[in-house]
Amino acid sequence: MNDEKRGSLLCEKVELAYQITGKKWVNLIVHTLMEEPKRFSEIHAYIPDLSKRVLNERMKELEDNGIVVRNVIADRPVRIEYSLTRKGTELGRALRAVEEWAEKWC
Repeated sequence: MNDEKRGSLLCEKVELAYQITGKKWVNLIVHTLMEEPKRFSEIHAYIPDLSKRVLNERMKELEDNGIVVRNVIADRPVRIEYSLTRKGTELGRALRAVEEWAEKWC
């Protein structure tokens, strides 16, 4: 593969990454899930300005992108928790650098 083609593929991947992380609330959702799995209501409580409708949309998008997994827990009543996949955890680690920058400069 020549350098031009390799550079083009890299640009496509970087663009996709920015499309995913550039959507409003995505980074905060990932941040919220970094420590432990959470239920929908717990995520909403951490980000109260985020409407439930948009949170639902973002969770589906994150699932579709392999960043979040939806776990159904067969208790009574049934519980649903969301957790980061390995891909999501690595994204969270990358976002920590932004958090450190924000802590220093914002």
